[in-house]
Amino acid sequence: MTAEQPIRAVPEPGIGELRAGNLGVRLARTPAEIDKVQALRFRVFYQEMGASPDLQTAATRRDRDAFDGVADHLLVVDHAIGPGPEGIVGTYRMIQRDGAARLGRFYSADEYDITRVVNFPGRVLELGRSCVDGAYRGRAAMQLLWRGIAAYVFYHQIDLMFGCASLPGTDPDALAVELTYLYQNHLAPPALRPRALPNRYIDMRRMDPDAIDARRALGQLPPLIKGYLRLGGFVGDGAVIDPQFNTTDVAVVVKTDLVTDKYYRHYERQLREALD
Repeated sequence: MTAEQPIRAVPEPGIGELRAGNLGVRLARTPAEIDKVQALRFRVFYQEMGASPDLQTAATRRDRDAFDGVADHLLVVDHAIGPGPEGIVGTYRMIQRDGAARLGRFYSADEYDITRVVNFPGRVLELGRSCVDGAYRGRAAMQLLWRGIAAYVFYHQIDLMFGCASLPGTDPDALAVELTYLYQNHLAPPALRPRALPNRYIDMRRMDPDAIDARRALGQLPPLIKGYLRLGGFVGDGAVIDPQFNTTDVAVVVKTDLVTDKYYRHYERQLREALD
């Protein structure tokens, strides 16, 4: 296992906070905030979703790894609770190419051959470790996270976003509708298509696609995956079982120029407001 990196908690200049009522979205500023992020992830992933902690994770009650030290951590903060660590109710982890270079790989490379993504000529951003406190899982918190990601994408001129997204459970046949639907309707073009590593590859084609009600299948997908698809996202070839996190993962790729013009106009205005 790679040694943990020193936490980078001070955001780069120009990324401010976007507000919606009591809730705000911004980058983590202190190690204490990242510690709270890791505690939130432990509570959601391990206590709520049934992930299996190793001894260190169980002892610290923190979900953390070496990638935390090379990432930017997006936060949703409830200012009614407090403006600092005490108010953190949601998070997303974002890793750029320079951060991955410090470890020699992106997180997704443990599950997928992402050579085509890494070789993309523009700026790439890996998204992951998304979670929201159970009391805040309505539309507002997720919209704020997407607003924060949009601001980050504009500020850093990101051309391609990617990562692993999870479906609950480790039985791919129980997810036959969702996996088959994704493969048949949202498979990434060959030039950008991640493929599950050979020793972890699970065929996503689990049933006759003609037997699938596409609208119902889309409705059954987790909100995060539906969010990627609404942005014009694609999935890679092959699912991966993650027994530690009790999930079945799919690779997701989103070219930022495929986001609708309406989305760009809206969030470009939000970014200008944040930077004023």
